[in-house]
Amino acid sequence: MNRRTLLSSAFALPLTLITTPLWAQSDADWPRALTHDRGTLTLKTAPQRVISTSPSLTGLLLAIDAPLVATAATTPGELTDEAGYFSQWAEIAHARGVESLYANRDFDIESLIIAGPDLVVGSSTGADSLLPYLAEVEAQGLPTLILDYSDTSWQAMARTLGRATDREAEAEAAIQDFESRAKEAAERLALNGRPATLVGYDIAGTYSIGRDHSPQAEVLEALGFAITPLPEEFKSAVTRVSNMDFISRETLSAAITEETVILLSADAKDVEAFLNDPLLANLPAVQKRQVYAMGLSSFRVDYYSALEMIETLDAALSVE
Repeated sequence: MNRRTLLSSAFALPLTLITTPLWAQSDADWPRALTHDRGTLTLKTAPQRVISTSPSLTGLLLAIDAPLVATAATTPGELTDEAGYFSQWAEIAHARGVESLYANRDFDIESLIIAGPDLVVGSSTGADSLLPYLAEVEAQGLPTLILDYSDTSWQAMARTLGRATDREAEAEAAIQDFESRAKEAAERLALNGRPATLVGYDIAGTYSIGRDHSPQAEVLEALGFAITPLPEEFKSAVTRVSNMDFISRETLSAAITEETVILLSADAKDVEAFLNDPLLANLPAVQKRQVYAMGLSSFRVDYYSALEMIETLDAALSVE
């Protein structure tokens, strides 16, 4: 399955899920109290104009066919289209008429107010965190839902967003579709718990080892891998923690303990760079050439990037 086929298939899923028109939906279970990263948010009715201030969460809103009218955009680059929309969901967002709230993650309260949202969705972590501006947003009386995507599975966030937007069925359908595709790939690959180390290699000059409970690890485990985290003896060398443990380049070789390495946010050229790094030459994974890219979109996991991860690894491992 090529990228265009994958996107077309993913694009078709949410559009087929709407079986009840908005005007016919029941108000029986509203208001709803939603637990999120900043406490509890109570929504009186199902929102009709959702705004995402986090490009990392926008894909989830699209996957459940939430009434998303605008999203913050990131700086255009290798991972995005020219508008700053992440490549895994850009085509879908444009097709649905999702407007750019502001560019380059440059928060603009005026644009937010003008957009007139009845629900703002933001992140508590990462470069697109809304926390520095949260008081400003809440002062405008805008209902705001905050999620932490660094250590929460995309499925759990999809369910939270589904409940917030009256799209529970759509969230479950997206989750089931992912699980079905992952199961099919896992049966083909027959990895049977193959141990692997998830590595962030030279991502903006950083080096890291993936945690075994990270969103990326969950996708890999669905394919049949068993992710080995950073060994305990290297914990004191960690300089920063998110869903990865960041370490120095000099520590990287000793911290990789498995004969299979999966590279985060990587493509074929990153695999070649890893294989040709003289500091890593003695690794069994390098000597056996068992180093695989997880795809450029794997830096942040949503429904669309999770499908791309499956496709990318399925293709790479199927030729072994």
